Amino acid sequence: MRILAIEPFYGGSHKQFLDGLCAHSEHEFDLFCLPARKWKWRMRGAALNFAEMLDAHDKPIDLVLVSDYLALADLIGLRPERMAGIPTAVYFHENQLTYPVQEESERDYQFAFTNIMTCLTADRVFFNSDFHRTSFLDALGPFLARMPDCRPGGIVERIKWKSETLPLGVDLSAFDAYRAARRSADDPALILWNHRWEYDKNPEEFFSVLLDLAESGLRFDVAVAGETFRSYPPIFDEAKERLGERVVQFGYLPSEEAYARLLWEADIVVSTAIHEFFGIAVVEAMYCDCFPLLPKRLSYPELIPEALHKKHLYTTPAMLKRRLDRVVRNIDATRASRFSDHCGRFAWERIGPLYDRKLAEVAGH
Repeated sequence: MRILAIEPFYGGSHKQFLDGLCAHSEHEFDLFCLPARKWKWRMRGAALNFAEMLDAHDKPIDLVLVSDYLALADLIGLRPERMAGIPTAVYFHENQLTYPVQEESERDYQFAFTNIMTCLTADRVFFNSDFHRTSFLDALGPFLARMPDCRPGGIVERIKWKSETLPLGVDLSAFDAYRAARRSADDPALILWNHRWEYDKNPEEFFSVLLDLAESGLRFDVAVAGETFRSYPPIFDEAKERLGERVVQFGYLPSEEAYARLLWEADIVVSTAIHEFFGIAVVEAMYCDCFPLLPKRLSYPELIPEALHKKHLYTTPAMLKRRLDRVVRNIDATRASRFSDHCGRFAWERIGPLYDRKLAEVAGH
């Protein structure tokens, strides 16, 4: 098939997804992309750009695949003749209905409605995790009930029947070239944070636990990586100063090699997130055999085999502190643990054929 993939926000996980899919699919792809800037402007205005790009695109199209940042109904409305009869699918990396905001008053319902209209317009709706799919569907009814009048019926059912989970593919084999030895037995345990530096990743809880453990005299080092922005929570700088020489890495690592080597060197990966629709950073760290300690919520239980939930998932900060203390004190056993097999199912080499089948189904091939 020839697939037209449309991405208004070509950066971060959206870019990783499209690049991986194109590299591991048997189908042919044409890409319409815009730089990953000003996401609100992309959701409201990108359809105008892509309508013009469609005018110059003279190749046959078997399927149009878009991301959740596109107002698909707008695009079809702008170019009804060009889009007529072409099957469409949308892939939800995130959504604006259940994405956490610090205050509910901050949520812009226009963007939630854009996601809803895209779901209603597309022939198939894919979500990157079961948690993402079910939380979105569960929130639809209460959200639509807030409409003052003229409430449409059957929206939840119409979206539900066309929705399914299609886990994100991750380029795990890229880490193999940088495989490095773990720290020596005499080196402290290395605890890793490799998440975005934003409030929804809950860095306050992570550093609170680390500072308590440091004050107790526990011996460990910490590496703080992940994407940073011009403005980030002040706890990062506060914790860096208080943890002092324990901090062996602080800041985003733009080099693929440097990031991969850090993951192979690290012993334990921790998340304290209050928002996660999939968890690429954790999957990457687990592939590099980092011991995961994750909250028993969001999409994290889907990343860990159920038989290991009790060992790797926690429910309170106090439980995280106890678990982290134990795995650091038993660092030899921690370093002997292997996790690559648990997350290998997300590797593009394995999951690419699944995408090919699902996309072919949408196109009727």
